[in-house]
Amino acid sequence: MGLLRYVNIFKSIARKIKTFILIDFDTKKMIISCIFITAISRYSILNVEFKHLKDKLGKTGEETPYSEELKNYNIAKKVSWIVTTVSRYTPWESKCLVQAMTAQKLLRKYNIKSTLYLGVRKSENELKAHAWLRCGEYFVTGGDGSRYKEVAKFSQ
Repeated sequence: MGLLRYVNIFKSIARKIKTFILIDFDTKKMIISCIFITAISRYSILNVEFKHLKDKLGKTGEETPYSEELKNYNIAKKVSWIVTTVSRYTPWESKCLVQAMTAQKLLRKYNIKSTLYLGVRKSENELKAHAWLRCGEYFVTGGDGSRYKEVAKFSQ
């Protein structure tokens, strides 16, 4: 039974490699950038004081417009897919804040404006925190945050 498990793991890895080889060069660059940015974001969350980290997130308390050009929406959708996919496979934890920071940084490379939101909600005697990113009307990561009380926002 153990050998079959390793064969299946090998097949899965081979499929992922084949898929990566077949995608276009720009998407490959974005995936590789995403891997590095998630690592840097995770490291920053764990090791940088928030008062310093928030300066990197953008202008505090400001939002970007709710309209965006169609080409920017297409890039935002691609960034969304790449960030969520890559985040599933990183050896470090890449949850909502890491994803929002990563997507924000990738969008910035294309000069696309976005707003990163931080929110909280009470759930069974504990506070749960969440982060999400919006570009125009499109929520790139973290959903629309409707279940959370917004506590901060950063535009870039």
